[in-house]
Amino acid sequence: MSSEIPEVPEHDSESDVEQHNDAPIQEPRLWVGNGWTARVIKNEEDEGWAVAMIKDGEPEPALVGPWTMGRDKKNPKPLDVNAFNTLVKTASEVLRRHEQQLHAQLHKSLYVGTDDGQVKVMFDIVPDEDHPYAELSAYDADGEQIAKVRTSAAFKFNATSAANWIEGGYRKV
Repeated sequence: MSSEIPEVPEHDSESDVEQHNDAPIQEPRLWVGNGWTARVIKNEEDEGWAVAMIKDGEPEPALVGPWTMGRDKKNPKPLDVNAFNTLVKTASEVLRRHEQQLHAQLHKSLYVGTDDGQVKVMFDIVPDEDHPYAELSAYDADGEQIAKVRTSAAFKFNATSAANWIEGGYRKV
């Protein structure tokens, strides 16, 4: 029987190191996992505590909310798996609603009745940091594109402006 101690392999590959770095952290005031970080922080507005949920790679929290006091009425209640999972679900929903709201602001459509039938008119804003613009497009009842023009992101899109664009022969506005 050999009394040699087996060698522990070193981490040569970056993937081994990344897997180790991606290990979940489960501390009373800090949980990291599932692409999120939950951090219990002192609430600056009163004597209580708050929890901030930060999605990996994002600079700002997606959600900040009140956190429960512990039994000693001084320190925060420690995070646990159920609380963390609930916070992840809630913060994900907040982000999803924000994305839906942004999409609705950037992409609008309506139908205009014409002699040739219904025309779907779409107004899509391209939020370029330096030069935002919009695209105005029209589609027939079969979904075939009739026209598409580039216009100002500040264009007032409504039923009247869409009808005027159609009546004007789909010219640039």
